[in-house]
Amino acid sequence: MGRTREAGCVAAGVVIGAGACYCVYRLAWGRDENEKIWDEDEESTDTSETGVETVKGAKTNVGAGSGAKLQGDSKVKPEVSLGLEDCPGVKEKAHSGSHSGGGLEAKAKALFNTLKEQASAKAGKGARAGTISGNRTLAPSLPCPGGRGGGCHPTRSGSRAGSRASGKSKGKARSKSTRAPATTWPVRRGKFNFPYKIDDILSAPDLQKVLNILERTNDPFIQEVALVTLGNNAAYSFNQNAIRELGGVPIIAKLIKTKDPIIREKTYNALNNLSVNAENQGKIKTYISQVCDDTMVCRLDSAVQMAGLRLLTNMTVTNHYQHLLSYSFPDFFALLFLGNHFTKIQTMKLIINFTENPAMTRELVSCKVPSELISLFNKEWDREILLNILTLFENINDNIKNEGLASSRKEFSRSSLFFLFKESGVCVKKIKALANHNDLVVKVKVLKVLTKL
Repeated sequence: MGRTREAGCVAAGVVIGAGACYCVYRLAWGRDENEKIWDEDEESTDTSETGVETVKGAKTNVGAGSGAKLQGDSKVKPEVSLGLEDCPGVKEKAHSGSHSGGGLEAKAKALFNTLKEQASAKAGKGARAGTISGNRTLAPSLPCPGGRGGGCHPTRSGSRAGSRASGKSKGKARSKSTRAPATTWPVRRGKFNFPYKIDDILSAPDLQKVLNILERTNDPFIQEVALVTLGNNAAYSFNQNAIRELGGVPIIAKLIKTKDPIIREKTYNALNNLSVNAENQGKIKTYISQVCDDTMVCRLDSAVQMAGLRLLTNMTVTNHYQHLLSYSFPDFFALLFLGNHFTKIQTMKLIINFTENPAMTRELVSCKVPSELISLFNKEWDREILLNILTLFENINDNIKNEGLASSRKEFSRSSLFFLFKESGVCVKKIKALANHNDLVVKVKVLKVLTKL
């Protein structure tokens, strides 16, 4: 029975050793064969790009390493590589160990010691080969994906080693083209070869060409470019006269009726630059009521509204055309209350132009205003708004005294500007509260207004 048990143990040891050899073969050599197939595919795809010298260099490194794999990284990964020819030796050592006596544990220990020695020998060869071929050089001319500049792609000489170390997924990605697709910039509305740049300073014949284009086209894109070009040229005094003499004011002003808010905004901007000239104001006055109506009904705080307010402010700098807008006084004060910070400032500049004309005082103070307008005298507002509202109050108070309207207070209703500024007393209390304002400029302005009461 002892011999039988010993023979069974030896047979079991042989079976275990054979199984271990087969497992190591499948894990090491089987994987290496798969990677060789993959490398052959990769070589066929990269032949036209890498050249013959790279392939030869790779084969030389493989020969020097006695079958070891090339590594793209600086770290060396030892690999266990056992062939079919190693299995008999293992069996012989296991068999000799079994005849020398000892239990199953001793036989298994001897078997795995043999496997360990062979694995360490293979790892030493792979480390030497990896040291030779494991260097990567960077190509500074190639851009990093998602960034600018170079320094992240290996050169062609190192691409083979890098692809093997990185695995199949990176190998497939490397075989794809790395060229970035051409960038296409979308056109806003359409293509048109406009003869000039929008910031070119044009002569009279060139301005005539632009006016002809603007008059004949219905394309919003062309209209916008032409209006911006004319508006930029209208910033110069010599071109302000040229555009008027070429009949450009009616051509530009006809686009006030368009429904496109962008075109209306550019139209107001061009007319605003032209209105700096006194003679041009005589031409633009025909359209001032239409501009005022559109400014009041368009979207609150929009770019169109701001452009319209700027044009109206320029047209009311002098006293010649202010009477054309007197019917819109209640709308101006309502916009002063409802608008945002920028709309408030621009509206106050417009109203201040009216307050500087004593002839407009009676119509101005008799119009109905919202009682919430008194909130503009609070210290929470910034310096610009406070200085403008204080100037507005100062001018109206001076005009009331100069025109003798204080004695005819019965002519004005309780909802009028006269009652809010003069009779209610609330406005004066608000101004006195601003005397302790932190801003020195506001404080000086408040003291100046209070001395005139």
